[in-house]
Amino acid sequence: MVFDARQFARPSLEMAPLLLGAILSRDDVSVRITEVEAYLGEDDPGSHAFRGMTKRTATMYGPPGHLYAYFSYGMHVCANVVCSPEGTASAVLLRGGQIVAGLDEARRRRPTAHNDRDLARGPARLTKAVGILLADDTADLNAEPFDLRLPEHPVSFLTGPRTGVGGEGGGPAFPWRFWIPEEASVSPYRRHPRA
Repeated sequence: MVFDARQFARPSLEMAPLLLGAILSRDDVSVRITEVEAYLGEDDPGSHAFRGMTKRTATMYGPPGHLYAYFSYGMHVCANVVCSPEGTASAVLLRGGQIVAGLDEARRRRPTAHNDRDLARGPARLTKAVGILLADDTADLNAEPFDLRLPEHPVSFLTGPRTGVGGEGGGPAFPWRFWIPEEASVSPYRRHPRA
């Protein structure tokens, strides 16, 4: 489906399952998204924007259809698709996917992957395989070097608690992780010790 930024001007809980099966490309590598997590900004104790806008989270308040990229644990880049109308913090974390184009380049970028299933299995692995950089924060996903294509039809999915999120936001009251069942590229669930 052709990109239309207006499609992304909805809360992340609505947008998250629609991103499953989408194809995200950066230059010559493309990934089919198989796992995501929704974050609802100031209404979500698991969100970076729970306490309001900061320099780090400003992108989450920006225009929908853009990329929110950030460092996780000071060493890994993670990527989110910004959604909701501009001025409202909401984003969908890209947690896992299957490389569908540029396989050789993805393998070169992820030499420690045991097999192709693991190339983009997990948020930091996905960004590494696709070549998403911290400098890509705020990038328009409908402009070079990116291309994001939603699937023609919604796919079947399962939901559960978000993985690795501490505190209340990581518990069963927030089943905001969405994934395509029986997909080998979906990352294993890991409960945070403080969830």
